[in-house]
Amino acid sequence: MKYSPVQNYINGKFVDASGNRKLDVISPLDGNLLSTVPMSSSKDLDNAVKAAKTAFRVWSRTPIKERVQVFFRYKSLLEKHLKELSELVQEENGKTYTEATAEVEKSIELTEFACSLPQLVTGEILEVSRGVECRTEHVPLGVVSSIVPFNFPSMVPNWTLPNAIALGNCMIMKPSEKVPLSCGRLAELLKEAGLPDGVFNIVHGDVEIVDAICDHPGIEAVSFVGSTKVAKLVYQRATQHYKRCLALGGAKNHLMVLPDAIPGMTAQNVAASMSGCAGQRCMAASAMIGVGNVDKIIDKICEEARKIIPGENLGAVINKASQERIEKYITEAEQQGAKILVDGRNTKVNGKEKGTYVGPTVIDHVTPGMAVATEEIFGPVISIMRTNTVDEALAIENANPYGNAASVFTQNGGMARYIIEHANAGMIGVNIGVPVPREPFSFGGWNESKFGVGDITGKSSIEFWTKLKKSTTKWNPEAGVNWMS
Repeated sequence: MKYSPVQNYINGKFVDASGNRKLDVISPLDGNLLSTVPMSSSKDLDNAVKAAKTAFRVWSRTPIKERVQVFFRYKSLLEKHLKELSELVQEENGKTYTEATAEVEKSIELTEFACSLPQLVTGEILEVSRGVECRTEHVPLGVVSSIVPFNFPSMVPNWTLPNAIALGNCMIMKPSEKVPLSCGRLAELLKEAGLPDGVFNIVHGDVEIVDAICDHPGIEAVSFVGSTKVAKLVYQRATQHYKRCLALGGAKNHLMVLPDAIPGMTAQNVAASMSGCAGQRCMAASAMIGVGNVDKIIDKICEEARKIIPGENLGAVINKASQERIEKYITEAEQQGAKILVDGRNTKVNGKEKGTYVGPTVIDHVTPGMAVATEEIFGPVISIMRTNTVDEALAIENANPYGNAASVFTQNGGMARYIIEHANAGMIGVNIGVPVPREPFSFGGWNESKFGVGDITGKSSIEFWTKLKKSTTKWNPEAGVNWMS
């Protein structure tokens, strides 16, 4: 075992969970044992909430200009430890070092945005009548929780913790039990940056802790990122207990490729979108719709896909179960009549035979009713459907129950605008395969890709992590009594 057993992080200290149940943490790169992670109980969560509540009394009253100084220092520490953090992400998640580095760099950008919050939450003040002023200010909620997934061990925690904490809340984070190591290192860096004990806490576990977070009366808000199935359950359970909840689910993102698209650029973008992070991201392109004759572009996509080599510029999928599930989708599509142009099944990497890899896979002549066309595969697989018109392509995209992203590849500005207006998704790309907004623009999809109001990053997150206090003051007794009194 390479690392010490993972512990919870409560009130500024790493502590053992109350129970004895643990899971192994296995590296998808080579199948080696990295550590063990505890399955905590509601008692452990109670301790974390208690610490957070105590810390909230002081932290919430600390001026925001002072709170964000912690995140200026935290940003510097992320930069200082970029290589170490990237290697840790690579080890526990299985992505390439380049992808892991990009993830930590995005964490730095997210933290940079949090440092700008004092300029964004200044509130408003107006003299509404002579001698009478109305004022608004953003007030923190209290103890909040963030439940984060396996696919981005550093970035997704930093979607929530810098903003929520800089805005005055205290947080309890529940990392994925598959990748618990990065969160612990982030906690150490936050403490080094000067974050007071109890403001940020980590409780490890599985569904038992997720349920306990949703139920706990001391937690005011819950954010979640994961599959749509679980996002629905978390949203329903948390809101049943009258909490704020923002739960991000899965996706089935469509790329619409028109005949006038630039072949080389399109092929590179499509291949990168479907295979980046081994396809384990909710913004990955997993369905392509070719409009008209795009055979030459599909040929180039296959050329690009064959340049993607598992173990070199393609990382592993998270575990054996995911590998088997992805390969089952491919086999089922083949049995239903689809044509496998590039086949990533039965992939082994020399020297890492116990790693869990799926090679890049391109499937052509997929029909809209096939599982590979409708379900989230979460692997380096793209399914190609064909239509004669843009409206037919949009009909397929609109019928998709998810709504994270959609993209179009074309050189026709009017057609691009038409697709932007008619695609049923929250994030749209033109000649880009992964249309993730950069800060300060917020991340968030539509339909069954998101449950709750607002987005999880950027300016939109301010409304989720705070409540608005309105005050009206009058200091001129000579104004007398009127209807505003």
